[in-house]
Amino acid sequence: MPEPSPSVYQRIGGDPGIASLVDQFYLRVFDDPELAPFFAHTSVDHLKAMQREFFSQALGGPLTYSGRPLREVHHGLGITLNQFQRFAEHLLRTLESFHLNRQEIDQIISRLNVDADQIVGQSNDSA
Repeated sequence: MPEPSPSVYQRIGGDPGIASLVDQFYLRVFDDPELAPFFAHTSVDHLKAMQREFFSQALGGPLTYSGRPLREVHHGLGITLNQFQRFAEHLLRTLESFHLNRQEIDQIISRLNVDADQIVGQSNDSA
């Protein structure tokens, strides 16, 4: 019987790979003048910990996301669709640097897009 193919989590390198992916991803995001201001008053350590959990869960790893609901986290930020797309583009470029195949990358980006309505347009005016 053939061995099951490794999960994306395993192909990235498990916990150390996820940590590296999150670090590289946020280097891109923090270097983006349109996105960086969203994180000016954010605990980077906490942010990265939550992203590691999110990616671990989404990619077949052992961690489960324990953060607040995305709609609550992003409420009041007024993130535009263009800003969300920039964020997704940084994720796409980071995933490509990990040499994942197109199907794996599309699966991850699709998962992010499912959550878009909980992130985009959550301004104080839409309470």
